[in-house]
Amino acid sequence: MPEPTPETHVIDYRAAERLLAARDPRGAVKLLDSVVTAHPENTAARLLRARAFFSAAQLRSAEAEFQFVLEREPDNAFAHFALARTLERANRPQEAIRHFRLAAALDPRPDFVAAARFGESGA
Repeated sequence: MPEPTPETHVIDYRAAERLLAARDPRGAVKLLDSVVTAHPENTAARLLRARAFFSAAQLRSAEAEFQFVLEREPDNAFAHFALARTLERANRPQEAIRHFRLAAALDPRPDFVAAARFGESGA
């Protein structure tokens, strides 16, 4: 098998996007593993792999990838929102609300604002 090149990594990334859209998150993760190994600081690949882990219900792996992205891009509203969904799904609502609110503050999209539940007490 030939050595992967930057071009094959781009092809794998695009194929992983299609697999995720086709509801094959495990296939997407498999393709993205080599991309992330070759380009560990690539936040786009990490974010896509986090989404795939989330879709595959691999919540710890998804959380770790979203955290990796946020360490490098603390103003990434989508990553905060997706991490919040991951924490919510892992039954950690208090941690989730913080990230929902950060997402809404960074990007006041209606879905981010609704999830942030700013008007609720005790959250």
